Amino acid sequence: MLAVTIGMKLFTSVFSLFRFFLIFFIYLCTQQETMTNKRTSYTGRRLILMVIILLAGCISILAQGKKSLAKVDYRLEMQGSLSDGNTPLWLNANRYGLSSLEETNGYVRAVACVHFSKKDAQGYEDNTEEPNTKWDASLGLDMVKPIHYTSPVVVQQAFGEVRWLKGALTVGSKEWPMELKNPQLSSGSQTLGINARPVPQIRLALSDYWTLPFANGWLHLKGHIAYGMMTDDHWQHDFTQRQSKYADHVKYHSKAGYLKIGNAEVFCPWSVVLGLEMATQFGGTAYVPTVTGSELVAKTGERGLKGLWHAFLPGGADTGEDTYQNVAGNQLGSWLLRVNYDGDDFAASIYVDKFFEDHSGMFMIDYDGYGEGSEWQQKTHRRVFVYAPKDMMLGAELGFKQSRWVDQLLFEYLYTKYQSGPIYHDHTAGVADHLGGKDNYYDHYIYPGWQHWGQVMGNPLFRSPIYNDGEKQDANGKRIEIGNSRFVALHAGLSGEPLDRLRYRLLATWQEGLGTYERPWLKKHHNVSLMGEVVYRFDYGWLKGVSLKGAAGTDIGGILGNNYGFQLTIAKSGRL
Repeated sequence: MLAVTIGMKLFTSVFSLFRFFLIFFIYLCTQQETMTNKRTSYTGRRLILMVIILLAGCISILAQGKKSLAKVDYRLEMQGSLSDGNTPLWLNANRYGLSSLEETNGYVRAVACVHFSKKDAQGYEDNTEEPNTKWDASLGLDMVKPIHYTSPVVVQQAFGEVRWLKGALTVGSKEWPMELKNPQLSSGSQTLGINARPVPQIRLALSDYWTLPFANGWLHLKGHIAYGMMTDDHWQHDFTQRQSKYADHVKYHSKAGYLKIGNAEVFCPWSVVLGLEMATQFGGTAYVPTVTGSELVAKTGERGLKGLWHAFLPGGADTGEDTYQNVAGNQLGSWLLRVNYDGDDFAASIYVDKFFEDHSGMFMIDYDGYGEGSEWQQKTHRRVFVYAPKDMMLGAELGFKQSRWVDQLLFEYLYTKYQSGPIYHDHTAGVADHLGGKDNYYDHYIYPGWQHWGQVMGNPLFRSPIYNDGEKQDANGKRIEIGNSRFVALHAGLSGEPLDRLRYRLLATWQEGLGTYERPWLKKHHNVSLMGEVVYRFDYGWLKGVSLKGAAGTDIGGILGNNYGFQLTIAKSGRL
């Protein structure tokens, strides 16, 4: 009887908290006009209402009976940054877009996530802290009040999620971690990175590896498919002053699959993971300069089921394409490979991230056997052109299980200068050669490119549009384009925990850039970015759950400029 009473009180408390979130969501819906344009506001309201409906249904199902459990995780955070010049690279990159280049910036942040779960038919013993659950649901809200950011208020995360076994359905904005990369030490994934703000989406995923029912436990699969919408229309208007290329109401699609080969049950320390990540920006309306650049013309992307299908399975064509057709939208992705060794004293991994913008980079082969003259549109020869496998990220990582001063060490090499070569030529009646070079990574001739709120959505060593200043200005605005996509870089990361609850990490990056194929630099530019960070987590008294983090960083060179900065973060986290 006592357990029932406690359970009812717990549910009442959680329901009250959910009611507060509901009221707060409705308030955000009514105030959205002040944060974005009317169309985006309408889309945001629809998304928020979808989250509410989803979670209301989850709660009504999972909260039935006395076997349901509810927990609330929270985090309160305050950060301030001071710099001479822009905020240094590693003090602003790979933070899910929650950063600013302004010399003085900061924020106050509040995060709450309510988890609901229901134990399975097997139940659990009274002396266990956690039930073995098949179903659970969660509601998350992450609000930020920044200073000197691109927005006066940031809804960083607002999502509802339902999980069953290893599957999950998520609706809303959520910070998704990188796959097959170290989130603290790596420079970042080239396709699905953690450098930009989350995109609101509907996402269906196998979030944990599912062991396939054959191959005796040696094959494991996970992945996701998602559709969403970009939310930076208003920022694009402000940044470009509608004088250079921008796009409204652009849709988003991503998908990924990862196949793991290994079997921990037989104590095999080796495993191999093969992966493919792909993403698309499609639909919406892009405003593109004419040939003379005197005005912008509207180009509408594919919509409806046709647009959704061609985002999932690349096909179709962009507006205005006739004789020479590309697939619809801004399509890109990465081939991934990671080999792991997990021993008793240390762990080691090597990995590859091969980025591509089209089929020439994805398959590294192109048909090049067209005829001449009247046969210029016919495939008359058995001839192909093979592209060199030059562009890729190569990484190595070591983990020392018995060492405290240095417990993780990482090295990465990135090369992106090739981009399928410097020549792009569609076959013609006079010249039959067909070459698909000049891929211009992260950029697109119709859409503003692989960015969100000015930050690239992949690896931050591709210089984000938010860095563009006078050198990229049109008459009254700035261009949303990648400033440096052809480069070679070396990156290293180091971390350890020399004392209990005291942890550090060091990042160092050297980069040599050539600009882009469309806007090449007259000479090579170089850059060195450094960062040192120390965090102490308190674990006693009223300070339990409090962390204090200090970091200093610098950029030196011609790619990002000369910048020096310091950052202080104070946070309190816990569970109610």
